[in-house]
Amino acid sequence: MSVILVTGSYDHEIRFWEAWSGICSRTIARSGESGQVNRLAISPDKRLLAAAIHKKVNIYEIASASSTPLISLEEHEMNVTSVSFHSEGKWLVTGSEDGTIKIWDLRSTQVHRTYDNGTPVNDVCVHPNQGELISCDQAGCIKQWDLSENLCSHELTPAGDVPIRSVSLASDGSCLVAGNNKGKCYVWKINEEKSELPRYQAVTKFSAHKKYLTRVLLSPDVKYLATCSADTTVKIWSISQNYEFKPEKVLQGHQRWVWDCAFSADSAYLVTASSDHTARLWEMASGETVRQYNGHHKAAVCCALHDGAG
Repeated sequence: MSVILVTGSYDHEIRFWEAWSGICSRTIARSGESGQVNRLAISPDKRLLAAAIHKKVNIYEIASASSTPLISLEEHEMNVTSVSFHSEGKWLVTGSEDGTIKIWDLRSTQVHRTYDNGTPVNDVCVHPNQGELISCDQAGCIKQWDLSENLCSHELTPAGDVPIRSVSLASDGSCLVAGNNKGKCYVWKINEEKSELPRYQAVTKFSAHKKYLTRVLLSPDVKYLATCSADTTVKIWSISQNYEFKPEKVLQGHQRWVWDCAFSADSAYLVTASSDHTARLWEMASGETVRQYNGHHKAAVCCALHDGAG
């Protein structure tokens, strides 16, 4: 079972790493191309890497040594802030500061659908049922977009107009977590559409960091939440069955902002990317760094890990 670990940086480079040795096995240098790498996503079959680079998304073949993208998706007018694959890799969803969310058909490489959010989109994730998207934006809104009805079917504004930076959905579709610019986290239980309860039932909120929060991410086993922050730390929160979030560990070691994180498939490890130019692999059980990845010349702002079955 191969482990694919990738980081992206303001140095315009994308680096592939051997997870355990810490050796950089491939660099996509993108010489002559402008624009920083904002987000990365690995396709479920481990064949493709999608990189949000300024206004476009480049898709690279993971098995290839070429730095030339297989496809470039270029219809956004401003920074692409989010990129996610459909569970079978048939389509890709992107969110952008241009206020739109786009679904791209990867077979035709055309935009299949555009949702107009109206304000800059900070993050988008695909619901495990593959029929809905959840986005968050600069105006403080979280929206559910229904793919079959082609509309926004739910809207949440947990803290007025404070920008929501990041959203994460449980792998079993049971809950939604959002984090905002003031370091606060909000949690909703997701009920069945047919239930008499509201679709999104607010269950708790808590202050995760005193400074800017950059990423929230639920572990694949839905037992933990990782929160990344401008305060240089990553905090790990344990989740009880009735959605109580308790501080479990503080991962300390990065020297500057921590921008992104990715869990291993078994939830035992976490990768983080930081403005200190490095990425780190943490062991969840001990809270210790087991590997540091050195090679970027500027801030490492995004990472992607796929060590599950391809």
